[in-house]
Amino acid sequence: MKTPRVLITAEAVKVVDQLKERFGELMFHQSGGCCDGSQPMCFEKGEFKTGESDVLLGEIAGCEFFMSRDQFEYWQHTQLTIGVTPGRGSSFSLEIPMGIRFITHSRMYSAQEEENLIEVRSGVTTA
Repeated sequence: MKTPRVLITAEAVKVVDQLKERFGELMFHQSGGCCDGSQPMCFEKGEFKTGESDVLLGEIAGCEFFMSRDQFEYWQHTQLTIGVTPGRGSSFSLEIPMGIRFITHSRMYSAQEEENLIEVRSGVTTA
């Protein structure tokens, strides 16, 4: 089995499910420092335009998860876990009005995990 690059907590899945009920299909992009620093941001699918400067890391809760290629160079040796925390961020992410925000926790891969990683793909979308 391939090692996933991004995971999501059960609590965060519940938030994603609530947002899907309201907005439909969603996507994530790991912010590279704008607004609230570096945090995962949730958008309606297609609202945030991705391209060659982004990579698709995988899916969480049925949502594609992207990161800028430059930022991926720094984070490529870590597995991301997306959770939620109380507090309003200052980003454009859909959960902000709920009084919570998504947050990224990371850990280094073991040597065995790193040998078996899911391949990243270009962030170019075909919509």
